[in-house]
Parts: sequence; structure tokens; C-alpha cells
Amino acid sequence: MRIEWINPEALVRPAGAALSRRSFIKAGAFAGGGLVLGFFMPGANKFALAADAPKPSFAPNAFLRIAPDNTVTVMVNRLEFGQGVHTSLPMLIAEDLDCDWSQMRGELAPAADVYKDPAFGMQMTGGSGSIAHSYLQYREIGAKARAMLVAAAAEQWKLKPEQCTTAKGFVMGPAGQKASYGALADAAMRQTMPATVALKDAKDFRIIGKPTRRIDARAKSNGKQQFGIDFMPPGTKVAVVARPPVFGAKVGKLDASKATAIKGVIAVLEVPTDRGGRGVAVIADGYWPAKQGRDALVLDWDTGSLEKISSSKQMADFAALAKTPGAVAIKGDISKLATAPKKISAVYEFPYLAHAPMEPLNCVVDLKADSCTVWAGTQFQTADHAAVAATSGLKPEQVTVNTMMAGGGFGRRAVPSSDYIVEAVNVAKAYRAAGKSGPLKVIWSREDDIKGGYYRPSHLHRADIGLDAKGKIIAWDHAIVGQSIMAGTPFEAFMVKNGVDGTMVEGMGAPYDVPLNLTAHTAKANVPVLWWRSVGSTHTAFVMETLIDEAAHLAGMDPVAYRKTLIGEKHKRHLAALDLAVAKSGYGKKKLAKGRAFGVALHESFNTVVAYVVEASVTKGVPKLHNVTAGVHCNLAVNPLTIEAQVQGAVLMALGTTLPGAAITLKDGVVEQQNFSDYTVARMPDMPHVDVFIVPSADAPTGMGEPGLPPLAPAFANAIFKITGKRLRKLPFDLTAA
Repeated sequence: MRIEWINPEALVRPAGAALSRRSFIKAGAFAGGGLVLGFFMPGANKFALAADAPKPSFAPNAFLRIAPDNTVTVMVNRLEFGQGVHTSLPMLIAEDLDCDWSQMRGELAPAADVYKDPAFGMQMTGGSGSIAHSYLQYREIGAKARAMLVAAAAEQWKLKPEQCTTAKGFVMGPAGQKASYGALADAAMRQTMPATVALKDAKDFRIIGKPTRRIDARAKSNGKQQFGIDFMPPGTKVAVVARPPVFGAKVGKLDASKATAIKGVIAVLEVPTDRGGRGVAVIADGYWPAKQGRDALVLDWDTGSLEKISSSKQMADFAALAKTPGAVAIKGDISKLATAPKKISAVYEFPYLAHAPMEPLNCVVDLKADSCTVWAGTQFQTADHAAVAATSGLKPEQVTVNTMMAGGGFGRRAVPSSDYIVEAVNVAKAYRAAGKSGPLKVIWSREDDIKGGYYRPSHLHRADIGLDAKGKIIAWDHAIVGQSIMAGTPFEAFMVKNGVDGTMVEGMGAPYDVPLNLTAHTAKANVPVLWWRSVGSTHTAFVMETLIDEAAHLAGMDPVAYRKTLIGEKHKRHLAALDLAVAKSGYGKKKLAKGRAFGVALHESFNTVVAYVVEASVTKGVPKLHNVTAGVHCNLAVNPLTIEAQVQGAVLMALGTTLPGAAITLKDGVVEQQNFSDYTVARMPDMPHVDVFIVPSADAPTGMGEPGLPPLAPAFANAIFKITGKRLRKLPFDLTAA
């Protein structure tokens, strides 16, 4: 695989708002009362320290600590679950702190107000915002700490600060004086924090923009990295929960005699579960006896008057709803549709999707009379901290939520209801009520994870497009039907407007200049839904990019040229990404092997544009993706290796959505899939060759965690059309039905 990256020396310093003095002082106060360089924070997230990091001895503020040996530990205010923030965020501080990269360490921050996302106002990992939102914040933290270290050295040497320079963790004076940051830390503590600092010019970057190996790579490759599922405080017991098969159901009859007879089983307790349901927790000395105990339960479930969804009927209902007037998202003129000489009429179907991270959900709770400590791989620290306090009945200051390294999540660990965290606290409450004490670990099996809800919603799109004789789109009437993921959440107030969930329609229209009339129908269903990597773009990109391709075919134009006529000059980043992918792929010039075809797609999500040119073939009705060339416009590339990895992972995950069996279906309210044996995910043999090329830019970074996913499936589908002449209207692909 190949990646091209920007030359930072060709850039200028990005503009942006500075971190306020108030915010910086507040950050320092969290570390122990003011901005302190010589204050050790014992036990701060002690179970999630980076492997092999020396014990920290000094704390400049809540975000970084400098040890006597000159190592610098950066508190990462996000969840690291594979996306690379454990490296990229320390890179930002290291650049303006001017220290040696080999001495940098990362540590996941616990839940605390000081670690809130500057844009979202809550501590969370999502929206591809980690680098985009903290770019200036982390750089200014490094720059201000550096200024205080320089001031301390200047005072000792009786110099003016401007007479001193820094490099690789040392302050140097004009007469050969030299002191390490570690040696200066105590004196720096007594310096006044500067109100403003100048950040480095991009031409002087030594770290930002350079391909940088991950800090946590060694520990993850040699098995030393501790993930949430590995964490077991002394005396921990394990709980598994029998959850209702229909969402929100309750326990009818329970016979636990066989379960309690299993060696190692300590207790069988009825507990509240998500969405008003009830379940049964089996608590044991370890996971295996707990699971055996759960398997031995004799349970009847009371499904009462609960709605029991069946996928086939749901899609039929969606199709009927799509033909009726909906809430208007974009008002367009469709008066020319009836008389258009060329037309496209299409219905697209998308199933529910499970997040299916490699590490299933888990949570450790140590509930006491006056405190509650939680360890979890959470994406939503602020929300989960509040939920723990509310569920346990404790004050927020009595609750500690530690962020653990996680093995994937894709949104599942960021639930507004904090479902799996709340459930774990409820199990701990029942355990205490039964006269027991000590930490409890609730572990979800793979089957629990697949069947446990909070899926990407199913959707149906209806499109009617009119083109003139030359292939220009003159009318486009479009309807989307699906569940809202924002309704009933804290985000509803600003994400649902005029009855339209903004995430349902995001990615429709722009960058194409088309007369789009877009309506949306919000359907209700007894299935918990949630954002899934790239959210609404998971379906809107597929619809837009295959329909634009189809319009290009009717117009008799090359699909790349057709796109460029619709984009024009208003969206230069889109054009730059598309042109880069086309040029690097050899599209239109390279002779492909017999039976292969190019496919193209382009999409913007989270302010980043990704264009794909793919090569695919179809053998005996089975499509195969061979090569992917990506053109990426994410503005300044902080770590090109992270961007490459994000695109590679997004390609494979998106490819998985096209494979037979990549769907969550329900029958009579019960999810039919339970493991990777019947819920398909892409595997290593499916992986195509991927080349990643980044458009040079000096502008502040945009998101990269999700944007690589949306355009892959439509590019693949467009290539399949060239080979077979079949337009694919569903995910996963089914060439027999096309």
C-alpha cells in the first residue's frame, strides 16, 4: 500500500482562535490547584497507562506531565479505539512544546469537565472531530508549557526569555547553557503563564505532517496493551445478563435452580435492562461459569403489547410511505419531471447494521455506599459519568469514570442512553442489595453484541429524476424513509428541524448543482438505533453516487466528466480530491485486465472529501474488488500514516456492507443474526490493494475517522454496472435481483 503526504515546509501557519487564558488555568486547576509543573497525580487512570511509560513525576496541567527523565505524558481526552488519537494528539503538543518525539507518551483521560471537546462542549469521541476540534487546543497547551520552561531557564541564567532557544526537550542559552525540561519543571511551576503565545509556523514543523508510527503499536502487537475487556481489579466477579429477545420485554417466569447449581455461580438477580425491559444477571467467579449459568436459566419472556418488527413488512411499509408527502428537507422545482424526455425511477433499500466491534461491550463497576468507580471503553465520558451518578443515586463528585483502551466501537460506545453503562450499574446495585460487595464486570458475548440493539437504521429511498435530451438533470424528486437517531436524545433540539432528522438527509445534493426536491419520513419502530460509522452518509452517498453515475450513462458522458460539470468551481476541494484519485489511478489511460472495470464515487462527510477510483471484476455472479485509489482532502494532514490507516479500515468496513449476509434482519421482533457466522463482516481475503493520496493543504485539519467509508460501496457498484449492465439498488449486493 502507498501513501503520499504533504511537505509541511510548503505550508503557512493555519489561522484559528486561541485557547483562552481562562480555559488554560482551568485545565491546570484540575491537576491540583492552579497551573503546576511539579505536582504528581497519583492514581490518575493508573490502570490505563501507556505500556512501558515511566511513572510521571510532574504535571504542567491536566493535559501533560513532565518527568525527571524528560519523558512527557499527554492526557488524551478521547477514547482510543483504533483511530490513532493516542499518537496524533501527543504529536500536536510535542510540536509546539518542542520536545523529542521518542520521549512522548499517551494516557487516556478519565471523565472530567476539563477534557470536554472544545466544539461539542462534552467529553466525547465522535463526529470525526478529535483532531479537527483539538488542533489548536493541544498546540497551545504545548506552546504555553514551553514558554514557562523557557522563562524558568532564563531566570536561572539571568537572561531574557528571547535569548533562549529550545530543541528536543531542552532549553539552551547563548553561552552554551543547557537544561532539560525535566530539570526545569519545578522552577517552571513558579512562572506566570503567558496570556498568549505564538504557535510555530508550519514551515518549522518537525513532527506535524510527518508519517509517525503509533505510540501504542508495540504494546498492541506484543499483547501487553490492556483493553477494557482485559481489566480485572482484584476481587472482581463477572456478570453476564440474559436480555429479552424482543426489545423492552420483561421477565415472565424464571427458574434459576439449574444455574445456581453450577460451580462458581454466586447469584442470579433480576435487573432492569435498556428501554424499560427486564433481564436476569448471572454473577460468578469468572466469565465461563457465568455464561454456563445463564445458559442454564429457564426463562419465559413477557412481550406483552410490544411491537414486533419483521424486516420484510417494514420495507413494504417504508415503500408505501415514500409515495406520500413527507417533511420538506430541500425544496426543489419538480414541475418538469412529468414531461422530461429521459427519466430515472429507483427505489433503494438499506438494512439495519450492527457495529460489531472486535471487542464486545464490557464495563467494570465498583459500587460502594459513598462512591462509584467505572472502567469502560466509552466514547461518551460526559454523558456516561452523568448516567452513572443518576443510576447509582450518588453525587457527580462521588463518581469516577476511567477511560479504557477499546477494540473498536464505530459509534456503539457513544449511546445517549448510556445503555450498557447504566445496565452495569444496575447489576452492581442489585448485587449490593443482595448483601454482596466488590467490583463487578459485566461482559457481553459476541452474540449479545450482535443481538443487543442500537443499529444503523434501515432506510428506503425513492428517487424520480428527469433529464433533458442532452442528459442534463432538470428535476429530481426524492424521498427518504427511516428511523430518527436523534429523536429523544439531547441532540434533538438542534439536529431535528421541521420534522427532519439532519443525519437522515446529510450527504444529499451537494456538491452537485441539481434541482433536488427532498422530503423525509420519520418512521417509528421497536428497534434501538444509533449512529454508525459515517452516520447518514452510509446510505445517502450510495444513492447519490450511483444515481449521478446512472445520469451520466443516460447523458452518454464519462462519469468523471459528468460529475465535474455538475460540481463546477464552487467546490474546489471536491474537484481536487477527484482529480487526484483519477490521476493516480490511471483512469481513462490505464488498460485494465480483461473482465475488469473502473468505478468512481465522490463524497464529503465531516468536512472531508474522499474520492475513490476502484477496479473490480465479476466472476460467476460474484463481484470482486481489486484496487482502490483514494484522493483525500482533509486539509492539513497531522499524521499521514493515520490517514492512510483510516482509509484502509474504512475501505474494508464499507466493502463488508456489500457482501451477502451483511444485514441485521428481524422476524416477529427478534433479531435473526447472532455472530459472525450469520452476520457478515469483511475479512482479510476480501481486502483490495489500497493507495492513498492526500491533497496538500495548509488549512486547519478536518475529520478522518469516518469519511473514507461512504464512497466505497457506490464506486464498487458503478464498476459492477460497467461489467454487467445491472444497477444495484440494495445493500448488501445481490446481483441475482438487480
